[in-house]
Amino acid sequence: MMNLSTFDPAAFLREHWQKKPALIRNPWTSWNNPLDPNSLAGLACEDGVESRLVMEAGTSWAVEHGPFAEDRFATLGERGWTLLVQAVDHWVPEVAELRGLFRFIPDWRIDDVMVSYAADGGGVGPHFDGYDVFLIQGLGRRRWQIGARCDSSTPLLAHDELRLLADFEPEQEWVLEPGDILYVPPGVAHNGVAVGGDCMTYSIGFRAPSAADLISGWSGYVLERIDDDIRYADPDLRSQPNPGEICAETIERLQAMMASQLLDREAFARWFGEYSTSSKYGEIDFRREVPLDLEQLHELAATDVPLRRDPASRFSFVELAEGVILFVNGHSIECGADTAELARQLCAQESFIIDPAVANRQAAAELLLKLVNGGSLDFDQAD
Repeated sequence: MMNLSTFDPAAFLREHWQKKPALIRNPWTSWNNPLDPNSLAGLACEDGVESRLVMEAGTSWAVEHGPFAEDRFATLGERGWTLLVQAVDHWVPEVAELRGLFRFIPDWRIDDVMVSYAADGGGVGPHFDGYDVFLIQGLGRRRWQIGARCDSSTPLLAHDELRLLADFEPEQEWVLEPGDILYVPPGVAHNGVAVGGDCMTYSIGFRAPSAADLISGWSGYVLERIDDDIRYADPDLRSQPNPGEICAETIERLQAMMASQLLDREAFARWFGEYSTSSKYGEIDFRREVPLDLEQLHELAATDVPLRRDPASRFSFVELAEGVILFVNGHSIECGADTAELARQLCAQESFIIDPAVANRQAAAELLLKLVNGGSLDFDQAD
């Protein structure tokens, strides 16, 4: 397990989070690159793994999408290209450990870990993101330049796939060595270029849903469940001087009718829990190949075998008046007083030993079996 030895989360949140970039020089107890370049290239050759090649040739940029043939990388040369593989934490537990280092930020905000490998001079061009990102230098060296804040009005180059800045003026510059971390807030222009070969960078991105995304998703959820009998009514209607006017009272009543459906806080919390824990890669089948039965569950719990969350699974919960709603991979599970504390523990700890007395309770055992057989939780019998 990797640990940060010289990093103060409270000070970072106070001074830098969504305010200004931060360079954190090798804060690890000891840094070990969790993935070698050949393994990353192997992932990029697999179906179901999102990957891209970005190549710069003079003033033009080309993008290719994976999966790639195994011999593709041998044809790329020694300069000016970058391989990017998305959600590597879904496939490599050692990379997934990097997410755990940033759990001083709520879990629902953490997106995934993208890993890039660049040849000398490789990069993806000057750009800005709409979300926070920690850039961990895993191998080799990369020069990062930081520019001004940008927004939707900032001029971009014409490109079908890359959001490249038309004008980029660096204001700060650092060369990152293995173990160094650069934090970049949303909207801040940045440009990373490999200095020498074998340059690997781990990008831990954070979800920042737009108002448009939230309104679209939430309103769709409401529409699927709304009672069609809820309609406009005006039993106190009075004659008005001009029948062509939509009067202020009517507008107020219509708006109140809509607001009563859209401002249901508990329903919104349920929808958002499901929305924020849904995987971008819904095609991944989490289910256990051989289902565990109740007897096996009790046996494993009795022998102190640790429970471990699957790296690709997302867990969150929302408190209710009595109990909680547990959200796992886009699904919600009502947890009453008898399982609420277990649900909280599942969200708080990525690995722990279950108390046999807890596993012997029917409701708790049913919850654990549901999660284990669904593939989001398992007993780590290798330990």
